Amino acid sequence: MPEVHFSDHGPVRYLHLGTDWVQGAMRLDDPYALDLEYIQRMMAWLLFVEPTSVMGRHAMQLGLGAAALTKACRKTLRMTTTAIELNPQVVAACRLWFKLPADDARLSVILGDAAEVVASEHWAGRIDALQVDLYDHEAAAPVLDSPEFYAGCRRLLTEDGCMSVNLFGRHASFERSLGHITAAFDDACVWSFRPTREGNTVVLARRQPGQPPRAEMLERAAVIEARWRLPARKWVRGLQPPP
Repeated sequence: MPEVHFSDHGPVRYLHLGTDWVQGAMRLDDPYALDLEYIQRMMAWLLFVEPTSVMGRHAMQLGLGAAALTKACRKTLRMTTTAIELNPQVVAACRLWFKLPADDARLSVILGDAAEVVASEHWAGRIDALQVDLYDHEAAAPVLDSPEFYAGCRRLLTEDGCMSVNLFGRHASFERSLGHITAAFDDACVWSFRPTREGNTVVLARRQPGQPPRAEMLERAAVIEARWRLPARKWVRGLQPPP
């Protein structure tokens, strides 16, 4: 396992896995805010569900990173939240340096292999929001990226569940990864954003095809922005079918 460390640059703390690549971030003056743009976009599944239903749903993160999504789902959205992380040093770092709270009735951080989790029947059909961010210390391409892996991710989802995946949109692996996702979910279930300035592309894939009407998504976006301080109207403008 790579050694885990952090660096502080002004108001932001960054997580690193043995290299200078950023694996996550936290604002020191607002530890539960989502600071990175691609991390914010990983929450765009909120556009597909009624805001009043969010607190009763279950979120899962495959890859803990700096725990930004885990903290936001548990603390801000008040969801049942499960995070799967292979590296025990990452869990320790998040608890020591990134304000990840202790497990409780609604939060469970599990040391484990994401490949085994998606292949298990234990979680099948139980996850409403699955957030996948599985890069190693070299951050070259996702470490789990096969059609079989994404088919396993689909099996975890509830009928109206959605997967959010972080991909490097300017990397040669992007088209391959997108092809594997559409093979598992079907083209009609998949949307994506343009790459962020840093090159991260977030892809959304729903268990079932269909998208709410634009007017309905804009209404939900206004609620999301007011309630959770996320740039949801930008999401509505930015979501598009895959190229």
